[in-house]
Amino acid sequence: MVLRTIERIPLEGKRVFIRVDFNVPMDEYGTITDTTRIENAAPTITYAVERGAKVIVASHLGRPKGKVDRRYSLSPVARQLPGILGKPVAMAEDCIGQRVAEKIDGMKEGDILLLENLRFHPGEEANDASFSRELASLADVYINDAFGAAHRAHASIEGITRYMDVVGAGFLMKKEIDCLERGTAANPERPSIMILGGAKVSDKIGIIGHLLNEVNTLLIGGGMAYTFLKAGGVKVGKSLVEADQVDQALRTVSEANRKGVKFLLPIDHVVGDRFDPKATKKVVPNGGIPSEWVAMDIGPKTVKIFLDEIREAKTIVWNGPMGVFEMEAFAQGTISIAKAIAQSKAFSIVGGGDTVAAVKMAGVADRISHISTGGGAVLEFLEGKSLPGIEALRERREER
Repeated sequence: MVLRTIERIPLEGKRVFIRVDFNVPMDEYGTITDTTRIENAAPTITYAVERGAKVIVASHLGRPKGKVDRRYSLSPVARQLPGILGKPVAMAEDCIGQRVAEKIDGMKEGDILLLENLRFHPGEEANDASFSRELASLADVYINDAFGAAHRAHASIEGITRYMDVVGAGFLMKKEIDCLERGTAANPERPSIMILGGAKVSDKIGIIGHLLNEVNTLLIGGGMAYTFLKAGGVKVGKSLVEADQVDQALRTVSEANRKGVKFLLPIDHVVGDRFDPKATKKVVPNGGIPSEWVAMDIGPKTVKIFLDEIREAKTIVWNGPMGVFEMEAFAQGTISIAKAIAQSKAFSIVGGGDTVAAVKMAGVADRISHISTGGGAVLEFLEGKSLPGIEALRERREER
């Protein structure tokens, strides 16, 4: 996908509105516990600053439901930003209005102004035209660097672009698109495998259907595997099953077989007598899960089969843990997959909050080719859906 990127846009003396994703985790005291998203946005902000732009940074944080809620203020981000950017950062008390406009009018080239939480206004999530217009009036150039919010048709993501003459993608947005396209295009470097886990088949069934045309092998773990196993007549005890997805699961496996795609499910399981970190556990083969027990992780034989596929792969995309990795007793499958991907020579992509957390837990994050900053955006991209934030940058590129 060809997008106009920030380095192709004259910035000197321009008011540049950069939409970032500073939806960062905080503890109960309002302290940011992970600054990764801020760090990821830094190259685009710094680039604009160095080229003499007046940089206006905007983001949402949490779900304040269209009302001012100080628990979701971006003030903690404003305190962190100077240390990461190496530049002073001013903060506005709002994201629109006369006072914000006056602050921007007083900016000098190279200054940075962080706007207050966009979602303090109901117009943001409603993609309200009036709110979009007000945001657009603040700047001359719009840059979207918030891939994590690109699947949202919100005012600062999609609506604002209708009222801006110059729009483009930031460095993070461009990197996300390039890497995901490389991993999921019609002709990735092969063998190409997709590893899917997590709890629900319903969250991933669209992705599977789309990727049957693009990958050589699908490795299925996590809670979602048990809907597929149930569809195949395997006894799964009290493991998670989405009853309304069983027929679709059966059709999906049949379609994979028809297209010659390997569709690998667990053949053994680490099970617990209850869903608890201190549960009694044991390893059982397919069909051996006791009626009152719950599958909590893929078993060692499954791990070996999955690792053999990973070693041979040239392209790997992973979304969703293999089990309840938050519980140490049931983390081995997920950690083994993370380490194997890191050791492989494949181009590897990891996406989704839990999967990224697992990679960090395994201590191999620095050996993954690309760790996506998106959650829902990654899922929709993998499913082949159009993301409003990307389409808004692409639709009028020929005019600009």
